[in-house]
Amino acid sequence: MSAGTGRLAGTLSPRAARVVFGTDADAAIDAELPYITTIDQAHIVMLDEQRLISTKAAAGLLGEIRALRADGFAALRGRAAPRGVYLLYESYLIDRLGADVGGVLHTGRSRNDLKATMHKLRMRAALDETLRGLVRLQALLLGRARAYRETVMPVYSQFQPSVPASYGWYLLGVAESLDRDIAGLVEAGSGLGECPLGAAGGAGTDVPIDPALTARLLGFAEPVEHAGYAIASRDTLLRTLSAAVLAGLTLSRLATDLQLWSMPELDMVDFPDSLVGSSSAMPQKRNPFLLEHLKGGASALAGAWTTAVGCMTSTPFGNSVEVTTEGVAPVWPALDQLHDMAQLSIAVVAGARPRPEHMLDHAHRGFTVATAVANRLVAQGVPFRVAHSVTGRLVTELIAGGASSFAAVAPEVLSDRLSAMLGTVTPGTVVRISAADVDPAAVAAATGSGGGPGPAPFAAAHTRLLHRWRERVDRLTAAARDLRAAEDGLTQAVEALLERA
Repeated sequence: MSAGTGRLAGTLSPRAARVVFGTDADAAIDAELPYITTIDQAHIVMLDEQRLISTKAAAGLLGEIRALRADGFAALRGRAAPRGVYLLYESYLIDRLGADVGGVLHTGRSRNDLKATMHKLRMRAALDETLRGLVRLQALLLGRARAYRETVMPVYSQFQPSVPASYGWYLLGVAESLDRDIAGLVEAGSGLGECPLGAAGGAGTDVPIDPALTARLLGFAEPVEHAGYAIASRDTLLRTLSAAVLAGLTLSRLATDLQLWSMPELDMVDFPDSLVGSSSAMPQKRNPFLLEHLKGGASALAGAWTTAVGCMTSTPFGNSVEVTTEGVAPVWPALDQLHDMAQLSIAVVAGARPRPEHMLDHAHRGFTVATAVANRLVAQGVPFRVAHSVTGRLVTELIAGGASSFAAVAPEVLSDRLSAMLGTVTPGTVVRISAADVDPAAVAAATGSGGGPGPAPFAAAHTRLLHRWRERVDRLTAAARDLRAAEDGLTQAVEALLERA
């Protein structure tokens, strides 16, 4: 066979081929050929069913493909691929089987629809692995949230202690955000149910193929109905990458909080030796550097999305290397990154050890019950803005007097001082503050409205998220079962064809 295609007398120059395809095809073999050869098996079964190739040719192709897969494509490794890994592989089949057998593999299709289908199979596998990691992380967050639902700590607003809540309530909030991220990934991946095979070069084919059969054998729900869209668009991959960026953001913000809380100045969380590193020069340091990998990973995800979008912007709505090669290239390492981030997050959330006494101390010293004190005045008839003002004045005076928290002063004294302040506005006003009103644990427990850390809203949110988690696990399990059934069906179809031959 000529090295050209009929239209061309030769191949790319060695320099251009080296830049575009590399010095050998090994990387592409590992990344793409397992999926391509799976597609080929389904395509061959379909061609045989449609009587478009002989059963003898189909069996010969399937046997050779099986042999290649069995030894990890060893016969193709170390070879240059001046026209890409697919044509290297197809040329090998032609050399082994002859043009009358190896040359019929590509009947009724193009590298365009083959590549689009390969991308979806690859994304399906990557997304499933990523989702499983995030679902495991969510389960851990829900478990830790329940365990630490009464471990009181400050909520931070603009890096300042604001109101009392609990470590478990914080983790529940991260689980809520992650739940939305997982839902976004699931929705983004909904397009993976449509199989592009049959779209050929972008306008379908006049060869009487059966796209529904190949779709079913490959575990898709249905073929794509518009060939132009099937070839031109990688929107499913881009939407999935976008959803992955949002999940990465959630994990990076969790990492930022844990890193801040582990500072000696706060000392609210610490980590075992297995999750920290040491300094090469400063012997006292314990560096929770895994958290920095999480934060950096989120930036890498955002960069991948920016690159992919940039490659696809203003390209023609048809087959385009910018879209199908350059634009898709950042997707795979980005999803690997998110998967790794999920694994790291599982390790740090499981290993993070809250220090309840320090958390409670920071809730006290941050005067986090001040809003509750103001609300207590409101309940006794004081307008909120007035209550807000006098409570703020009281905090200022307490700090100036050396008090580190409301709890450092008797409730009766607090009541008298607030009454005196209010008396300058409304003479005769008397208010009472109890010990519970300035106890962060009691205040957090009493926060029963608006999704706060009180027992009732916590239980409602936890129950709802746990229910959604179980539903999602069931769906992932069902999807895996359906995919295994499709794989078994393809294997049986291949076996049946070989037996007929």
